[in-house]
Amino acid sequence: MTTIAIAGATGAVGQQMLECLIERNIQADLKLLASARSKGKEINGHIVEELTKDSFQGVDYVLGATGNDITKMWMPWAKEAGCIVVDNSSAFRLDKDVPLVIPEVNKEDIKDHHGLIANPNCATIIALVALQALHKKYHIKRMIVTTFQAVSGAGKLGLEDLENGRNKTESHLLKFSHPIFDNCLPKIDVFLLNGYTKEEMKMINETRKILGHPHLPITSTCVRVPVSNCHGESINVEFEKKFEIPDVISLLKNSPGILVLDDNSNDLYPINSIANGHDDVLVGRIRKDYSIPNALNLWVVADNLRKGAASNAVQIVERFLKDKEGLKLI
Repeated sequence: MTTIAIAGATGAVGQQMLECLIERNIQADLKLLASARSKGKEINGHIVEELTKDSFQGVDYVLGATGNDITKMWMPWAKEAGCIVVDNSSAFRLDKDVPLVIPEVNKEDIKDHHGLIANPNCATIIALVALQALHKKYHIKRMIVTTFQAVSGAGKLGLEDLENGRNKTESHLLKFSHPIFDNCLPKIDVFLLNGYTKEEMKMINETRKILGHPHLPITSTCVRVPVSNCHGESINVEFEKKFEIPDVISLLKNSPGILVLDDNSNDLYPINSIANGHDDVLVGRIRKDYSIPNALNLWVVADNLRKGAASNAVQIVERFLKDKEGLKLI
């Protein structure tokens, strides 16, 4: 029997990974790993074990849901044990020999793994699922992306800041520099010397790597908004080729992982409450940008804990399970 371990199983993404494995009826022995303080905790009938250097013996696949520093600590242990790791942290995403994979976009890159595959940033995944088929047909020339990211992406403390603000009980901020309740904060992660935040540069650099276009003109502004879950993105994309809106809609409707909600007469468009708990990327407000030739506007929403993290990683493991060799994946 295949054994799958989840490193960081007690966190929000780790727990979502477990739910996705169960939902997809993946036949495997499951091993939940976390820090010593979580040892013995029960989640969905599985007992959490302490993450140690011996945790990966006999494990085939590891789903990583820990922060960068913890990931760098346990990754050598997993490699030494011969595991194939699908990691959700940003620790190795831009490494040259580490595939950065979204199955709907670049599944062919999985075969080039050396025991490690990286999950992209949540905002990157959401945008590129929406854009992949369009890029293939019309060729992206330039992208402008503004994200509206839920506080669940900032973890437990971010959610507590929002709830404390909503209940007017905050005595001090646990996660953010300013109250998130009733505010939109145009800073996610830290500011860099170029004036962008680390989150914005993640999106730029990861998009270029996944699309195999290292000099693609792309700019982003990432904003934290007072919403519990699901990220929204306003995407403006300029193509090299002409397009017509009916063709764009048809292409999106026939693309994997996308649900088109685009009916202005009935106020039907992507919103967080529809996306919450689902793996589809919702796309709507599909319209031409008439300020320049061959440009398109989209409004995109998806569950950042699911497709933006957990289910994307589980999909990658599924592809290995469909081919026990781990090689003939395409």
